[in-house]
Amino acid sequence: MVALVSPDNMVALVSRTGRHLQRYDIRGRRQVVGCIPYRYNTTKKSALDNTEELEVLVISSQKGKGMLFPKGGWETDESITEAASRETLEEAGVKGIVQSELGSWSFKSKTYDTFYEGYMFPLLVKEQLEFWPEKNFRQRVWMSAREAREVCQHWWMKEALDVLVGRLSLQKKQQIEEVMPCSAR
Repeated sequence: MVALVSPDNMVALVSRTGRHLQRYDIRGRRQVVGCIPYRYNTTKKSALDNTEELEVLVISSQKGKGMLFPKGGWETDESITEAASRETLEEAGVKGIVQSELGSWSFKSKTYDTFYEGYMFPLLVKEQLEFWPEKNFRQRVWMSAREAREVCQHWWMKEALDVLVGRLSLQKKQQIEEVMPCSAR
């Protein structure tokens, strides 16, 4: 990503373009990385009871054919998590904490007759920007994981979402068990 400064000191973030720094694996497959941006929407039921619902952020495809999670090329001058964070900022306009990898998937491009190697990460959103590089090309929508699974156009991203939901459910269960006294179990 590049920051451009205008004569009146306005800063604009611009997406990286081109493939001259693109990474390829030993089989010649382009390596792409992405994130599943997520947050918890807290609803207050009563003074003592709050409910947290997991929400994920999906974006529209640039070609206008469905929804997906932010992803793009992993370049040679950045780490895999830097690439995941950059792609999420460029395409979805959110910043946050990139967490441990959800997995990797080999998939065939819908546009080109070639295979890619895709890596997905969860990104706990800490900031949502009003302006971002691809704002004029994409829509972004917060929704439940169930809804996102229905609208996501890529099977491998749906699998990554399933891994994330399972991981977060297990973490929540472990937190509850840590808080509960032994006699209550």
